[in-house]
This record gives sequence, structure tokens and C-alpha cells, in this order.
Amino acid sequence: MTEFLIRRFVKDWEHPELGEVRQRYGRLGSVVGIVVNLLLSLGKLITGALSGSVAITADGVNNLSDAGSSVISLASFRLAARPADAGHPFGHARYEYLASMGVAVIILLLGVELARDSVLRIFLPEEAAFSWVTVGMLAASILAKLWLCAFGRSLGRKINSGLMEAAAADSLSDVLATAAVLLSTLLAPVLPFSPDGYMGVLVALFILRSGVEIIRKAIDQLLGEAPDPKLAEEIDRFVRSYQGVLDCHDLMIHSYGPGRCFATIHAEVSAGEDMLASHEVIDTIEREILREKGIRLVIHMDPVAVDDPQLWLYRGVVGDVLGEIGKELSFHDLRMVAGSHRVKLIFDVTAPFAFPGSDGELVEQILEKLAKRDQRLTAAVTVDRV
Repeated sequence: MTEFLIRRFVKDWEHPELGEVRQRYGRLGSVVGIVVNLLLSLGKLITGALSGSVAITADGVNNLSDAGSSVISLASFRLAARPADAGHPFGHARYEYLASMGVAVIILLLGVELARDSVLRIFLPEEAAFSWVTVGMLAASILAKLWLCAFGRSLGRKINSGLMEAAAADSLSDVLATAAVLLSTLLAPVLPFSPDGYMGVLVALFILRSGVEIIRKAIDQLLGEAPDPKLAEEIDRFVRSYQGVLDCHDLMIHSYGPGRCFATIHAEVSAGEDMLASHEVIDTIEREILREKGIRLVIHMDPVAVDDPQLWLYRGVVGDVLGEIGKELSFHDLRMVAGSHRVKLIFDVTAPFAFPGSDGELVEQILEKLAKRDQRLTAAVTVDRV
């Protein structure tokens, strides 16, 4: 069904990396979400009113909020597809993150209201009428939400959309919540108390948890998350694959929304090669990675003296010193200034954020161990946390 809908309603569906095609995917997902959730909401609200079940009514209101979320998603995909302009040179793709937060706020408000109504039902219980029609309605809702979850995940992965992934996660939460309501409905005739209010609270907690998770994810995206390790490895491997590139480091990735990826990296080349030829290689890498992967990469070229035996000797010394301090440490951009009595090494050290101690303390350890190796050695060290 998912593939049928994609091929039927998404023009040029084979190219989800294109902005206009991505918008069509988002529009399809949003419209399907609106239709399915409105139908489920209508059915549950009618069923809840006829049976007198606050849990079923709460679940119906939850589906109504999901339909509203899909409306916001539909608008956000349209806004996010707007091209870059003078005021927004990196585009408008982050509208998706803002839309996610708007959806989450609506979900939280509904969750609080439903929790209040459900707690009141616990203290003022009312017997809900049992019927197999109600059971059938809830079972059908579970199946529909399972499909909607799979549908949203499929679209989200195709277009790398956190908004679609959030909708899919919300659908899965709805499956659990509706299953709890179904269990409540089946157990109500045999239990000595009414489980309706308790299940209503459980549904409300599912709703609140979903809202909090969506807000947390959107805030992380707006603040700037750590880059996806797979993407970082992909860029690193792509740059290293070109002849003339000896090594690369200092990769930084900046996301301005789905499909708007900017990155910088340092690429080491031999100082003995023609710099114009090396620069042409760098330009080629930048053009090819944009064409093949849609990544706007800026490469800083680092010339390395590969034929200087003294420099290679000190590379080994620095590597040994860092290995003594911590095996997770590495270095790059090693340069040397040799005088008659002192040798100054200039290099960067890469350390994890979790590495103990401050940057200053780490530098002190490095200087102390270098001096023990050779009293002539001093260093200017820059610490990069990753």
C-alpha cells in the first residue's frame, strides 16, 4: 500500500533528495495522516459518547490532535521548501523543526486536559457500556495506527524527515494507548471496579511522553546535534578516496534542516606536490560530493612535509606521548620550528568530551612528557573536543 501511494501521488518519486520531490513526499504523508486520524477520531468520539467511556473519548481526542499535527506538518513542508533568499541564505528547511515543537505543544495541552478528566473519573466512576462494536472499533484503530506508523517511518527514512519520524513514533504510542483502552473495555465486565479512569490516565501519560520526546528532539536539532556518525564516516571516506589526499581531519557538519547540509574538513596533501594540482583535486572533491550527495563541503588544504625525516621522527614521539596519556587521543596538523637549542612542535590534539580533566591540564601533561623525552622539545598545542 505504501509503495502504491508513493508511485500514484508522488511525481518523480525515485529522486527524494530533490527539494520539490521531498515536498511531495511530505504532502502525501500529511494528507494520509489527516484522513486516517479524522476517521479514527470520529469513530471513537461517537463510540465513547454512546458507551460513556472517558478512555475511548480520550483516545478519540488524541486522534483529533494527531490530525491537527498532520495539518501543521502539511504547512511546514510547504514553508520548508521555499528557496533561499537574501534574508535566509541557508534556506527555510528548519521550519520543520519549529513545526515539530508546535505539534508537541498541542499534544502536551491535550495530554494535561485528558489526564485531568481521567483522574476525575477515577474518583467519580461511571460504568461504561460494553459492546462488541466498541471492541471492533478499537481493534480496527490499532491496525490502522500500526499501518500509519510503518507508512510514516518509510516516508521519513526516504526523505530524512524528523517530522515524519515523529509522526510515526506518535502513531506507535497511539497503538499502545488504544491497546490499553481495549484491555480496559474487555476487563470492565469482570472487574469489581471501573478501570476506565485508570486507562484514561495511562492514555494521557502516553500522550504527554510523546509530546516531551518531540520537543526534546526539536530542541536538539535547533541547538545543533552531534553529526550522524554514518554521515561523518561517509564524508571522510569520500574525501580520502581521491588520489593526492593523504589524510583528513577536523570535520564539522552543520545542518540547516533536512536536505540542507553544510560541512568543512581539513585535507592533508603532500607539500612536495604542485599546489595548483592539489588545489584542483580539492575543488573536484567539493563539486563531486555536492553533485552525488547534496553536501556543500568546504575543504581546507593542509600541505604536509612527507619527506622530512626529522618531522616524521617527532610524529612518532608525539604519538607515543599521547598513547601514554589516553588511547582515545589523536593528533593532526603537526608542524615544527627548529632552532639551535629548542625545537617547537605545533599540533592539534583531538580528545573526546568525556576525557577527564580540562584542556589546560591535558596540555600540561603533554608538555611534561615531551620534555622528559627530549629537553629541547616544547609545543604549542590546541585541544579539539569531539
